[in-house]
Amino acid sequence: MANVVRAALVQTKWTGDAESMIELHEKYARDAAAQGAKIMGFQEVFNAPYFCQVQEPEHYKWAEPVPDGPTVRRMQALAEETGMVLVVPVYEVEQSGFYYNTAAVIDADGSYLGKYRKHHIPQVKGFWEKYYFKPGNLGWPVFDTAVGKVGVYICYDRHFPEGWRALGLAGAQIVYNPSATSRGLSAYLWKLEQPASAVANEYFVAAINRVGVEEYGDNDFYGTSYFVDPRGQFVGDVASAHDEELVVRDLDLDLIDEVRQQWAFYRDRRPDAYGPLTEA
Repeated sequence: MANVVRAALVQTKWTGDAESMIELHEKYARDAAAQGAKIMGFQEVFNAPYFCQVQEPEHYKWAEPVPDGPTVRRMQALAEETGMVLVVPVYEVEQSGFYYNTAAVIDADGSYLGKYRKHHIPQVKGFWEKYYFKPGNLGWPVFDTAVGKVGVYICYDRHFPEGWRALGLAGAQIVYNPSATSRGLSAYLWKLEQPASAVANEYFVAAINRVGVEEYGDNDFYGTSYFVDPRGQFVGDVASAHDEELVVRDLDLDLIDEVRQQWAFYRDRRPDAYGPLTEA
């Protein structure tokens, strides 16, 4: 019998406040569960606007502890209610002055499995993230969930191949990549990088982007979220470039073994030769 996981992601517009944004995602999660989804991921810092278009201290207010903050606790209840694994990206405060761009991973029974902290932090016009976030310091964890081994890589991380590979070496079968990326900056890369990374590392990738223009700048988030398989092929259609959309797809995890046996990229790696790549 094929090892098929029904997976979901959702791209949304900013609603104007955190409570309505969380409620909207709860609705989409229940819709996904009604369609049989067993895992779902949200967009980068899902319960807030993309405030990194400006550099203002007022936006530290969006940060909360992980896992002991109200949003992650609420998402634990949602995971238990729906029976879905949830990948929940939020703005994390660890202690005063220690802030991270984080995603919590919650199992289908509502238990908190752990978190990933974004490693690569941009600081360019419209993406002033170094003002808000320290670089991640928890490595590239892969979580044993009810649906299999799940990893997370966040937005700007996707431009760096090392983390994709670390997740593959740790056994990831599905990697969620929540993002907030704008039309003028990187649209032509969006359908190139994640499929290439799925091929190079031979696993499934869920690429999630926001939609629309928000109140803090003119970044035009272009959606087009999708799932891509280990051959680099889109699983079903890519989501809208302009509208909110729930995407639910069946992922045949047996394809991972099939591709790894055919292409054998892991067999032919040369870690003994890669030392100079990480020398300062």
